[in-house]
Amino acid sequence: MFLSVFDMFKVGVGPSSSHTMGPMVAAARFLDLMRASPFEFAGLRASLHGSLAFTGVGHATDRATILGLAGFVPDSYDHDRAEAALAAIAETGTVTPEGLPTLQFDPKADLIFDYDNTLPGHANGMILMATDAQGDVILRQVYYSVGGGFVLTEEELAEGKGTNDGPPVPFPFKTAAEMLEMARSSGKTVAEMKRANEIARGCADSFAKGTARLWEVMNACIERGLSTEGILPGGLKVRRRAKAIHDALMAERGMNLNAPHTINDWMSVYAMAVNEENAAGGQVVTAPTNGAAGVLPAVLRYYLDHVPGASESHIEDFLLTAAAIGGLVKYNASISGAEAGCQAEVGSAAAMAAAGLCAVMGGTPEQVENAAEIALEHHLGMTCDPVAGLVQVPCIERNGLGAIKAVSAASLALRGDGQHFVPLDAVIETMRQTGHDMHEKYKETSLGGLAVNVPNC
Repeated sequence: MFLSVFDMFKVGVGPSSSHTMGPMVAAARFLDLMRASPFEFAGLRASLHGSLAFTGVGHATDRATILGLAGFVPDSYDHDRAEAALAAIAETGTVTPEGLPTLQFDPKADLIFDYDNTLPGHANGMILMATDAQGDVILRQVYYSVGGGFVLTEEELAEGKGTNDGPPVPFPFKTAAEMLEMARSSGKTVAEMKRANEIARGCADSFAKGTARLWEVMNACIERGLSTEGILPGGLKVRRRAKAIHDALMAERGMNLNAPHTINDWMSVYAMAVNEENAAGGQVVTAPTNGAAGVLPAVLRYYLDHVPGASESHIEDFLLTAAAIGGLVKYNASISGAEAGCQAEVGSAAAMAAAGLCAVMGGTPEQVENAAEIALEHHLGMTCDPVAGLVQVPCIERNGLGAIKAVSAASLALRGDGQHFVPLDAVIETMRQTGHDMHEKYKETSLGGLAVNVPNC
């Protein structure tokens, strides 16, 4: 089993990795399929199913699909250019992706939200179609957005593709137990094993540059969130709060007003800054998803700014360790809110962040595994019930609390010797089972929970 750091952490655009980035990636893949086809195409159609239909508007799935079919991709997304493209498509009813002819695509007629037919492979399903001059479908592909920006065709999903594509790696652990056994036999840390796996699949120089860029984008997202005021889009009129909280915290410094628990406010404000940016459609890094994108950067920023002796030289080890844990969760359970609820998103993010913090503060592999276990265990059963389908309530605050739990989990693990009662593998399997048993209305459909018990206006 191998999932790269750059699989777990992707530079993209908000508000959702599965509902925004995934459909955009799927559309880009479909355009590539069309470019490789011998057929002559005249038009495009798309249908959204399951969670992509139920919360698609709130998650900007319609915008992402339209822009993806116009040739936009998440990692080079430009907001102003996208807005201009959407206006032109609405006016002309056509898209002009590079390498293809002008194609008929009227978003009002050719993009269908199918609430009645859930596709069998995953809750986040979509069908993309290309038509000839007579309007007949001559190319069709089903895609599943399986969480964290990962996209599989129905054939790839059936084949189990996506977790071990490429040459062998020196430490191919697929469970936490295997990870710990490999660490004991090799004498290496989790980060060292993960780094060896990454280098076996790529170039050491590009890897270092890539991880540096990940933190650069994460930290820039924090800074934008801490300096921006206003109302978030979507109709709920949710106020951005990160700037005001941060301003108050800065004003209190040196005034002997800070109670010990104020450090929780610092962790929360870093996370909220990221998720307010995500809710506004800004550039974020999936960690492992957009909906949970604030937890890990908040914990890493907490480490750098508030922990004595912290060093930026440890950032790579933090990300490597976190990615190792995220890979275990994705491989053995899920990181998709539509599949397993928010335990799979914020819970996974908290486990990853706890492991990363524990590692850079000198934790052994056993303590790292314990930190991840504590963090994930205490998110079990958490539902995904976004009000109005927007990644705002309760998502923004939830990331702050996830960061606090992650730091607490790392601290508890560091106070012990790594021996503990419940293994991480058991918690991951419990999360998988809990997600399987969870009612669909609590899994990113906005049909239950807070989404129906809180007024939307």
